[in-house]
Amino acid sequence: MTELMLKYFRSKQQEVQKEEVYDSQCPFCSMQCKMQLIEQTVVSRKTYKTIGKDNPTTGGRLCIKGNNAHQHALSSERVKHPLMKVDGEFVPVSWREALERIRQEFTSIQQEDGLDALSVYGSASVTNEEAYLLGKFARVALRTRHIDYNGRLCMASAATGANQSFGMDRGFTNSLDEIPYTRTIILAGTNIAECQPTILPYFEEAKDNGAYIIAVDPRETATTEMADLHLKNKPGSDVALVNGLLKIIIEERLTDETFIKERVHGFEEVKESLASFDLEECAQITGVSKEQLYQAAVIFGQEATGMIFTARGIEQQTDGTAAVRGYINILLATGNIGRPYSGYGAITGQGNGQGAREHGQKADQLPGYRSIENKADREYIAGIWGVSEEDLPGKGVSAYEMVERIDEGTITGMFLMCSNPLISQPNANFVEKALKKLKFLVVADMFVSETAKLADMILPASSYLEDQGTMTNVEGRVTLREAKRPLPGEVRNDWQIICDMAEVLGKGKYFPYRSAEEIFEELRIASRGGKADYYGITYQKLRENSGVLWPCPDESHKGTQRLFESSFAHLDGKAEMAVISHVPEVPKETPTDEFPLFLTTGRVMSQYLTGEQTRRSASLAARDFESFVEIHPDTAKKYQLKDRALVRVQSKRGSVVVRSRCSDKIRKDTVFVPFHWTQTQNVNQLVANDLDPACRMPGLKLTAVNISPAQD
Repeated sequence: MTELMLKYFRSKQQEVQKEEVYDSQCPFCSMQCKMQLIEQTVVSRKTYKTIGKDNPTTGGRLCIKGNNAHQHALSSERVKHPLMKVDGEFVPVSWREALERIRQEFTSIQQEDGLDALSVYGSASVTNEEAYLLGKFARVALRTRHIDYNGRLCMASAATGANQSFGMDRGFTNSLDEIPYTRTIILAGTNIAECQPTILPYFEEAKDNGAYIIAVDPRETATTEMADLHLKNKPGSDVALVNGLLKIIIEERLTDETFIKERVHGFEEVKESLASFDLEECAQITGVSKEQLYQAAVIFGQEATGMIFTARGIEQQTDGTAAVRGYINILLATGNIGRPYSGYGAITGQGNGQGAREHGQKADQLPGYRSIENKADREYIAGIWGVSEEDLPGKGVSAYEMVERIDEGTITGMFLMCSNPLISQPNANFVEKALKKLKFLVVADMFVSETAKLADMILPASSYLEDQGTMTNVEGRVTLREAKRPLPGEVRNDWQIICDMAEVLGKGKYFPYRSAEEIFEELRIASRGGKADYYGITYQKLRENSGVLWPCPDESHKGTQRLFESSFAHLDGKAEMAVISHVPEVPKETPTDEFPLFLTTGRVMSQYLTGEQTRRSASLAARDFESFVEIHPDTAKKYQLKDRALVRVQSKRGSVVVRSRCSDKIRKDTVFVPFHWTQTQNVNQLVANDLDPACRMPGLKLTAVNISPAQD
């Protein structure tokens, strides 16, 4: 072939093939894996491929959800224009018409029902900039106290427990890099192998290095298979279990007396409270033998270093805060905190579960993890925002309590961004009934979710490929999510939607931003001096370092790898141990003759949260296209249930119909149903509305149920 012919064919190839590469981060779990989407155009056909990108947290690893994340972002079902409900049907309208309608309705509601009649329901999936703006929008543009977010269902127990014990909460007190070198690990209520797969290599490396791993879970999972010891406790018995472990550690003289004396308050009170706690009773309550309790406690207490990680299994309980504090008690009693290869980690569920709660969309917080009830904090933030401190509203209520306020008629309007409470909240039938009472509901989302179907107005939100901003991952590392793919249709960035609404409400001068980076520059200043101090972080620094661990108080600071090395965040520098009772303040449901089994819930690897995004991915939906109930074969036989048959799972509040999966990996007194599905498979319809008194977390992980064959 002549050189002329080669040039001809090369030119033809260039005419018909084009490649675009978009840098981004996975939109799902808190690992926030870096990735690139490669979009190739051959003639008129586009093909897509996702590859991992090297980064300090996951080194380029991706799980199945990350590999297929682009499928929902490119879905034909995306909302690409504002939709207004007219005579019960959604019709496309212009942005001008949509914003004018919002102005009219929101103004009318506040004139008729008061400022606090409007509410904002945020998300732990939005960027830090958007979480910051939602808090500012509620308190400056709407001047309402009613703002909270779906992270209340995720990290509230861990955050409250860490704040009470340490004086601050960063999720992980150490960086992920320390995990492989610790000597012993407790994984309490976490199935990282399915929920955060790309974190698993850290624990596998620790095991290879000789670490002893203890897993606490009512089920055998891919995570417990990795463990050296599995404590297969009864659902809801976590506080009794952790008190039993600590009692043994104390009685076997495995505590660090020097550390306790120099750095801890409350040890003697805790020791005294446990003196009368009977280990036989502990074994009966938890279903874990005394021998296993001793094995776990002695091994953890004897080793030179140890780390404890908690997640939703123990946290989504009405005593979740107490359970977290119980595990922190063990770390404080053994001195396993503030030094290398020893510490606490709350394994965040949502992508920005950490950052979303630090900068103001939580009911009681202002940016930088400041308190909305502290006058100095209020004055500082008011000065940044250019408003009077007296004009800032006070503390609101939790996400579920906002739903209760709607039902009572106290809240009559809502702006909801990137969340689906009709599926994620407990007592889902009540949630639906309440939301239907709203005079006006505005939802910003990528899809017409179950909650969005109830809206009066849907605003088209942007995807992870289009919406630039910072996210704070599981270890407290602030990362910059690049997102340069063009916005489809009339979609706007989420931060722009907030600014547009503020503008039409007459508060545009407080929201003059032209980019996500401009918002971050204000966030930096607003967080300065707070517990979550981002002041030393810039977009340039994030690009140069692939992320920075906060606190980072100035631009010369490299970020904080390990917390509490010399002091804790309480005023006197000491940590607080807590006396916790295994008898919860809010009674839990227990099995009865009518409802004889424990129901617990969780995730599967291919799905995420309410499934609104992952079910739009053909590759992910094909792996788990329906919900299921995991049940022990002996239990199935007792209730005359066949494997792979339809089963009715019923509680006091309702029932769902799901397909059975018989497995001897679950306790005989327990069934498990994942929470990613909707309608007749929405397991949260069965869950009570009881809340943790300390953090207002719903008790999603424990419900008394019965099971029976589903009738045709």
